[in-house]
Amino acid sequence: MSMDKKIKKKKWPPKKIATFAASGLFVIVVVYMLIFGVSKSSLNVRAERLTVSTVRRGPFQEFIPIMGNVLPIYQFYLSAEEGGTVEEIYIEAGNVVEKGDRILKLANTDLLINSMWREAELFQQVNNLRNTRLEMERYRLQLSQELITIDNNLQQQKRKYERYIKLYEDDLIPQHEFELARDQYEYLKKSRELTVESQKKDLEFRENQVKALEDQVERMQGNMEIIQNRLKKLTIRAPVSGHLTSLDAEIGQSKSGGQNIGQIDVLDGFRVRSQIDEHYIARVEVGRSGEFEFAGQEYILKVTKKYPEVREGRFEVDMEFIDEEPEGITRGQTLHIRLELGDISEALLLPRGGFYQTTGGNWVYVVDESENIAVKRRIKLGRQNPDVYEVLEGLEPGEKVITSSYESFGDMERLVLK
Repeated sequence: MSMDKKIKKKKWPPKKIATFAASGLFVIVVVYMLIFGVSKSSLNVRAERLTVSTVRRGPFQEFIPIMGNVLPIYQFYLSAEEGGTVEEIYIEAGNVVEKGDRILKLANTDLLINSMWREAELFQQVNNLRNTRLEMERYRLQLSQELITIDNNLQQQKRKYERYIKLYEDDLIPQHEFELARDQYEYLKKSRELTVESQKKDLEFRENQVKALEDQVERMQGNMEIIQNRLKKLTIRAPVSGHLTSLDAEIGQSKSGGQNIGQIDVLDGFRVRSQIDEHYIARVEVGRSGEFEFAGQEYILKVTKKYPEVREGRFEVDMEFIDEEPEGITRGQTLHIRLELGDISEALLLPRGGFYQTTGGNWVYVVDESENIAVKRRIKLGRQNPDVYEVLEGLEPGEKVITSSYESFGDMERLVLK
């Protein structure tokens, strides 16, 4: 008779041991993370690939980089004050001109015919005026002759009347002869008065006629001068001495009045015109300075004119050189200018870098004293220029910040520098 052997059950089977081991490992990891503060997400990065900059306090001036185009100090635009067809070109573009030089001539048939018609009309009216004056002089002589005859008859009748007075008083002539002489004398006196008054009115009328003709001739002469000046303007001359930079004209080409046909540059000096983003339109003022380098030397410009009109998101300013112009600078050159936007002031500064594209200046990675760990920290930035940012909050002088690009770091709270 066989007896079954009783097998004792194991107290720690492998499965149970594995479960307890895993639980213990988890507890150890949790404790380690709590003790050593690695609950935050971390990323190992190679230190040599990073740019680390030191926060410092120093002088700050806000400025922006702009491009400037060199232009002549003065530019004069040629325009056709009178429309016409290009008849002759005296000077081609690219040549130097002196003030008053003929550049081109336009032909305007309608204006020429109008001038000839007005000239003939003026000639006719001048002849009318001359003939009227001659007629008036003849009439003056005629009136004078009439008045002389009347005065002579009056004088004779007066003497006769005075003689008849004495004869009548001495009863040497009858009464009716005396009265006849008296009446004739009174008649001649009144006749002379009427004649003088009539002549005066006739002369005033004729003088008014002459004055009206003179005024008309004067107006016609003024109109004729205007026409002549318009004809003169068909010959376009240089308003200043300089370089004829452009001339848009060909023989036989039609030009309308007021149309721009060319440009003269005065080469006595230069200015710079720049286009600036409309974001800065309120901050760029006349008198602001800008610096640029040319041939290894620094030069200063000053804003002298601001054009408030915005086109395609940009506005323009003109700048002139302070003290001296760079030797060898020419029209059309492009200058890289640093334009100031404010005065120099003391500020906490952080060098610019690629980090800004990711954070918008709201946070950065700050390197600790061991220089092995960089931790994310919120900051606040203010003004900026192409070199540095102004730090308003979150950083202290001497602290080190990673300023290179953060694109590969994701949302990591800290970086381990290897």
